[in-house]
Order: sequence, then structure tokens, then C-alpha cells
Amino acid sequence: YNQLQLALTMLIDAYGRIVNYLRISITDRCDLRCTYCIPKGFHEFEKPEHWLSLDEIERVVRQFAAMGTRRFRLTGGEPLLRKGIVELVTRLKRIDGVEDLSLSTNATQLQHFAHDLRRAGLDRLNVSLDSLSRHGIEKITGFDAKAKVMAGLQAASDAGFVNTKINMVPLQGINDSEIDDMVAFCIKHQFILRLIELMPMGASAQQHQHLDLQPIIARISEQFQLIPSQKTYGGGPARYWQSQDGNFSMGYITPMSQHFCQTCNRVRMAVDGTLYMCLGQEHQYALAPLLKKEVSDADLQAAIQAAIHLKPLQHTFNEEPKKIVRIMSMTGG
Repeated sequence: YNQLQLALTMLIDAYGRIVNYLRISITDRCDLRCTYCIPKGFHEFEKPEHWLSLDEIERVVRQFAAMGTRRFRLTGGEPLLRKGIVELVTRLKRIDGVEDLSLSTNATQLQHFAHDLRRAGLDRLNVSLDSLSRHGIEKITGFDAKAKVMAGLQAASDAGFVNTKINMVPLQGINDSEIDDMVAFCIKHQFILRLIELMPMGASAQQHQHLDLQPIIARISEQFQLIPSQKTYGGGPARYWQSQDGNFSMGYITPMSQHFCQTCNRVRMAVDGTLYMCLGQEHQYALAPLLKKEVSDADLQAAIQAAIHLKPLQHTFNEEPKKIVRIMSMTGG
């Protein structure tokens, strides 16, 4: 009976795709200013009084889980800046149906939180790191944050996190010469490296020249003798390769050169409770008014179902690269 009930309530969009992955932005603030994310001098962050409370976030997750969503990721901005992050992880992991709870971070605060997050039940970490040099990190993020990031990564390993992903966005003429060094670093420390093509979201990202990852994939795979892998390491869109001994995995997320829209299984919730169905489109649905009214679970689930049916077939980044003006931290990275 339970399986039948779940099948009847599963979130399926207008194109037959099952949505079983929710990314939750718990703050749009960040302590770094990556050149492709938050524009210099940007101060138009959401007012804290408009943020969903921890209770409201928990309630939304309960409804998604009741409708078959199994994977949840806490994002930002920088989620470790949100007060109550450890409590939130504890509460979300107690929800029936939450099978995989992960967190994306720039790791500057991670040394202070890694052990508590692990004890609270957090399953996995993704760390954004685009360079290994102090100069490179400062050039991209605006801050000399290398020491903090490395301390955070060490704390994560000490706390028992495994299969930690390092997310690197190769930028033409800025850090694309560092990819081999990043591969070696991840092999040494048993991290999973993921290269991510930059999407033209907002003026900051649109100022960068597009860098096609396909030639890089071919070169790296040959150089390090990597073979295609069936591993997924979570519910995201990355395609993985691995070393022949299986000790190193590398993923590629290529929304521009080889998009994966036909298998997209995720939606994003911004810090103000707005659901975004696609990074490359404006389709959205505001849950906050319903949460403030304290509508019934049935009404909230009906609203989520309606939102999922707004999910578009695919992004149009290639056709309309200047279309999306909201920045990544507003949507939930």
C-alpha cells in the first residue's frame, strides 16, 4: 500500500521526468565574491525577515519527502553562514524519506562545523574550489582564502566525510591551466573532482568567455588513463570517469556543450521560499505566502505539484545567453 501511495504522489513534471532532488538555499549571503557569481559592489541580498525559518524549511522538506523526493542539498550563498545550520541538518535527517542530505560550501567556515555536521547526520560535502594557489583563489574570489579552505578540507576528512567533491569552474585564461594540478591534488587527497561549465547567469557570469569542456574531457581522460564509470555519487547530472584502479573519480557537468535537460530531476528553492524550476528559465512558484498562512499539508503538496508542472523542457542558455539576469546565489547555487 505504501509503495502504491508513493507512486500516486510522486512529483512528475509535464514531460514525464520524476523530480526527486531538491536544492535548498538557506542564505543568499556569501563571504567570498567569485567573479562569475556575485557582482562587485552587489548588496541587493534578500532581507533576513524574508528568509524561510528553519521550521518552514523543515515543513517544505517534509512535503517533498512525502511525495518521493529522496535527495536534498543545502546551498547558499554560503550555507555555513546561516545560524542554526547544524540544528537544521539534525532536523532534516530525522524526516522519513530523506535518504541523502548533502551540503555545498566554499569551505572557509568548514573547520568550525565539519565534526558537528557529521554528527548531525550530513551525508556528503561539495566544496567549490577553482584554484590551488593563493593568487588564483584571491583573483577569482576576491579574498586570500586558501588557508581557511585547506583547513576546512582537512577538518572534513578528520570528521569522517568520504567522497567529498571538489567543484572547479574552469575559466578561460584564468584557471584553465590549473586543471592538471587539481587532478593531482584530488588523487592525493582522495577527493572527487568535478569540472563544471560556466552558465551565463547574471552579468558576472556573462562577462566570461565560454569554455567548452569537451576537448578538456578528452585530454584529461587520455592523460590520466580514465575510463567511463557507472558511479553517480548522488542524484546530480555529472557524468563520471574513473582511474583504471578505481581509486580516483572525475565528473563533468556540461550544461552548455552537452546539456542534460531531458534527464533533469531537480528543482531549487531560494532562501525566500521561491521554487525555481530551471536555472536557465524564469519559471517559479512562491511557497512563502502559503507557509505564512499555515495552509494544510494537502494544500502545500498540491502547490508543489502545480509548481513542478511549470518545469520547462530545457534551458536556452545557448540561444539566449543574456536572458537570465538573476545571479546564482539568488537561486541557490
